[in-house]
Amino acid sequence: MQLMDFITDLPLANGGVLRNALCRYGVWGKLNEAQDNLVLFPTRFGGTHEQNAFLIGKNRALDPEKYCIVVPNMLGNGESSSPSNTSDFPQVDHRDNVELQRRMLRLNFRDAPIRLAVGWSMGAQQSYRWAVEEPDRIMALITICGTARTTPHNRVFLEALLAALEADPDFATGATPRKGLRAVGRIYAGWAYSQPWLKRHAFTDELYGGYTSLDDWLENYWDALFMARDAGNIVTCAKTWIANDVADGGDLPAALGRVTAKTLVMTASTDLYFTPADCIAEAAMIPGAEYRTIETDWGHMAGSGQSPKDTRTIDAAIGEILNA
Repeated sequence: MQLMDFITDLPLANGGVLRNALCRYGVWGKLNEAQDNLVLFPTRFGGTHEQNAFLIGKNRALDPEKYCIVVPNMLGNGESSSPSNTSDFPQVDHRDNVELQRRMLRLNFRDAPIRLAVGWSMGAQQSYRWAVEEPDRIMALITICGTARTTPHNRVFLEALLAALEADPDFATGATPRKGLRAVGRIYAGWAYSQPWLKRHAFTDELYGGYTSLDDWLENYWDALFMARDAGNIVTCAKTWIANDVADGGDLPAALGRVTAKTLVMTASTDLYFTPADCIAEAAMIPGAEYRTIETDWGHMAGSGQSPKDTRTIDAAIGEILNA
């Protein structure tokens, strides 16, 4: 894997310019002479190029010996331009992510067609926007546990994250809001996995980490995870997620109707963010799209690489669409 930086002055969709906007991206494999093996695999909330690597490699559908897999880090994730590394960081949204990625690809990959745009969670949101904005360029699309427009129920979760941070007095002063970050982790813990997963105490499985109890899992997984994160980055990503809408407030069926890519929409049967009902409804708006449910009790985290069974299901689906 090569880790590379692309820097440009980025005009923002909501006005203004982000000077010296950084897109840090990982590249597995090389663009072939025919320029027909480019795969775009954007990152998710809190994730970096490293968290996408579980689906890339020899004996995977995303084999670097066959494909050039580009993983751009989302604005606000701490690798690309973010509050944690940029002073006076403005609010951005997925229009800005896609435009920054478009400029990076134009310079470094010769505007090659995109054989597949694929992503999980917020990565799926970016992939949806790519397919809507550039239907002639995106040949295939796979969205995993994500929607093209954020639902009201999903927004409630995101507003809770913002409220948890704002409730910590340190947040307003610019100091690290440790209590707020801990609260964000506790909110996430109740949404990321499913009720059946928690009932069977899956967190005690050695494969997952072998936590000794629910308290152990909450303290040593969720508290540790979010207390190590930057509050400004969380706010940026949460607001980007809230604003997610490929129709930009307009006609969603019309926007998704522009997609010409061979499309597969997938979500977990127990996903609390992106439910089967919501994903089925959006898939029906895309000409020729197929919908599949990942039958699992891992909830949203079915797409994270933590569940080997679910990873195999996703990997097989990617292979199927690439070889169609």
